[in-house]
Amino acid sequence: MTSSTPPDTPLSEPLTFVQLWRPLVAMTLVIVVSNIAVQFPINEWLTWGAFTYPFVFLVADLTNRAVGAQAARRVAWLGLLPALLLSAWFANWHIALASGTAFMLSQWMDIAVFNRWRSQSWWKAPFMGSVVASVVDTLVFFSIAFYASEMNWLTLAAGDLAMKWLMAVLLLAPYRLMLPRISLWVPQAR
Repeated sequence: MTSSTPPDTPLSEPLTFVQLWRPLVAMTLVIVVSNIAVQFPINEWLTWGAFTYPFVFLVADLTNRAVGAQAARRVAWLGLLPALLLSAWFANWHIALASGTAFMLSQWMDIAVFNRWRSQSWWKAPFMGSVVASVVDTLVFFSIAFYASEMNWLTLAAGDLAMKWLMAVLLLAPYRLMLPRISLWVPQAR
């Protein structure tokens, strides 16, 4: 990539909340909205959460590209806590538990895969990270969230995964548009 690719070495000092406020707020909002939306099926294959949740990968990938994996992991952890508290309030504790577990595993996977592909063409790292992480997220989330419910969670999981993969393709457009403006995402970094 160009100057928007951070060096492989970790930041000498962790970024502050002030520097990371955009990705932190975005991550928290996406998780909360998704945890509410996943409770509303569109049909037997899909919930509204399938359209909103893939934005967590966009948030993580933009942060990773802007300031590296260490900051992306920090945003995931720090964004998760308020999101889970709000999700337990607005959704339910079962959804919040499933979300938190699936989120951390899938974010770890997304960041690791992104870093493996980061020096390739601009689209490969976010696409590959999202595709792989979506599998992890879907399997973990749906098996925990809807295990003992009356919903056909296997069918919902299949539809959700297909939509996440489609969203991985569609979200390449905003990712690409942000690359020349990546310093807007995390101002004052580096």
